[in-house]
Amino acid sequence: MATATSPAKPKTPMSLWRKIRYALLGLLALFILWLVYSFNDLKGQAQLGTAYAAHIACSCRYIEGRSLDSCYSDFEPGMEMVSLSDDPASRRVRASVPLMASAVAERRGDFGCLQLNEAEIEALE
Repeated sequence: MATATSPAKPKTPMSLWRKIRYALLGLLALFILWLVYSFNDLKGQAQLGTAYAAHIACSCRYIEGRSLDSCYSDFEPGMEMVSLSDDPASRRVRASVPLMASAVAERRGDFGCLQLNEAEIEALE
């Protein structure tokens, strides 16, 4: 007994837009994996940069007597993301990289500018 079978449909080639979409999704997945893998390195570099910036800006502001805006010229190249704020009453400078790190340095008499530790920073807030 013979059975009727339908002829196999020919496979249609994948459209160009679908190929581009899959390629972009693959690149996005690789980028996300890279961010997850390197986040600790980026956070460590941000913490180091903010500590350096707070100390340099505190010295610039409260030892040299310059304006806070002029202290940005003392930074190393690549520190454009670091922002500064100062508290003239307590002679403190806070440096921060948004969502990553922050540090505070304070002028303490003859000792110059000193970094505040986490407990001291929490006591301020």
